[in-house]
Amino acid sequence: MTITVRKGNLVDEKADLLVLNLFAGEKLGGAVAAVNAKLEGLVETIAKEDRFKAALGTTLSIRTNGAIPAKRLLIVGLGDKKRFSEETVRVAAAASLNVAKAIGARTVVSVLHGAGGGEYAARLCGKAIAEGVLLADYEFARYKKEPAKESPTSFAIVTTDGKKARSAAEGAKLGETYAKATIFARDLVNAPPSHMVPADLVEAAKAVVKASPGMKMKVFNRAQLEKMGAGGLLGIAKGSEHEPFLVHMTYVPKGSKAEGAKGRELTSVALVGKAVTFDSGGLSLKPANSMETMKCDMAGAAAVIGAFSVISELAPNAVVHGIFGAVENMPSGTAVRPGDVLTIMNGKTMEIKNTDAEGRVTLADTLTYATRLKPNAIIDLATLTGACVVALGEEITGLMSNDDALALKVAAAAKSAGELMWRMPLPEEYKDLIKTDIADYKNDAPRWGGSLTAGLLLQEFVNNIPWVHLDIAGPAFAEKPVNAYTKKGGTGHAVRTLLEYLRAV
Repeated sequence: MTITVRKGNLVDEKADLLVLNLFAGEKLGGAVAAVNAKLEGLVETIAKEDRFKAALGTTLSIRTNGAIPAKRLLIVGLGDKKRFSEETVRVAAAASLNVAKAIGARTVVSVLHGAGGGEYAARLCGKAIAEGVLLADYEFARYKKEPAKESPTSFAIVTTDGKKARSAAEGAKLGETYAKATIFARDLVNAPPSHMVPADLVEAAKAVVKASPGMKMKVFNRAQLEKMGAGGLLGIAKGSEHEPFLVHMTYVPKGSKAEGAKGRELTSVALVGKAVTFDSGGLSLKPANSMETMKCDMAGAAAVIGAFSVISELAPNAVVHGIFGAVENMPSGTAVRPGDVLTIMNGKTMEIKNTDAEGRVTLADTLTYATRLKPNAIIDLATLTGACVVALGEEITGLMSNDDALALKVAAAAKSAGELMWRMPLPEEYKDLIKTDIADYKNDAPRWGGSLTAGLLLQEFVNNIPWVHLDIAGPAFAEKPVNAYTKKGGTGHAVRTLLEYLRAV
């Protein structure tokens, strides 16, 4: 599907589907009023008959019967005008794409949602339309005999203002980049666990690096991890037949000192993703139904790889490190046991109380590795705790941090990306809950405040570097559709937040 932006008059546009919009409680105006006049009041009549209230994402479909060049008209609800945002545009654009696919429309022409603002608003709305359309179009049909529904061949955004058209085109191009990265992460998460073992995840990262200028990569295997003292990764991997790996991708902007030139010193950011390619719980075995979606336990690493898949296009003004430790957590005669003590890469020890609290153990090693690069900031992403889902539900990420300024920047990026996040505390009073008699720390704590104690444990391995922890356990995988552009399965959550953050560095 090709997305384009051009100057034009919507009433005169020829298409299988013409998409216009309406705010809740507002009278018909602009292009909707013009089309309504051409259709001799039919839009207003059908809207009243169908009790169309223009709630966000709702649609009203009307056959034009040749009164205008477009075969069908679709009115998309934008909801309350006072709550209009980029997310409104994403949902509206996605709703229109869903209808287009359902009726088999091949050509779609859409109003520039949010065109009432200036050129900057047009750029933001162009970006949001492209994101909404492409993310709604996503289907993971790799293992289905029946082909996926056909997508429209073209989706054109049309506005009467040439300057806004140019701004919206710039935004749409960026939106396509964001959507492409998100879809890349979705594909990784949705792959069956037998097709996404640690070595497969490493190969996915290698393919990204190979295709991207300005990037390099290091991969550490089991023997190298043993020399590095990565007891956390090695310990969790003991129960699986699949070898563990630690992966370090690096993006270096052209002309920077990090590249070897005499150019400017740049800030550096380390993105660290949890990469448990399948989590059975180990010897602390999960119930069967809790295992059904555990192929998603590498969604943090998928988000990092997804962001890296477009990082050369984005060209952030920073050195960016992408780090993950890929393991599989399985039960066997060689698996780590409750009561075992593992030594992390920095020499600190951890008693294993629950082998199903494995993510914080592997992240202890990968975060330690990240600190040795001396970045200016670390952001980790992990499907870490069910406790976070209990606290915030399935659609909100828990954000924890040791640095207010960095937390605010990541939260602002998430808001712009339309990804819900909520900052949670890291109370000093709870630190005793991660202590144990026979080691420096334990990997499990009492049930209450479980996401906070997990965050406190990770904080012990960031060496006071500004750090944000994103517990994406809820929104990383949708067990039912979340909105018009997020269907069941891997969501690619936090990819767009990372890209927004990096673009602003």
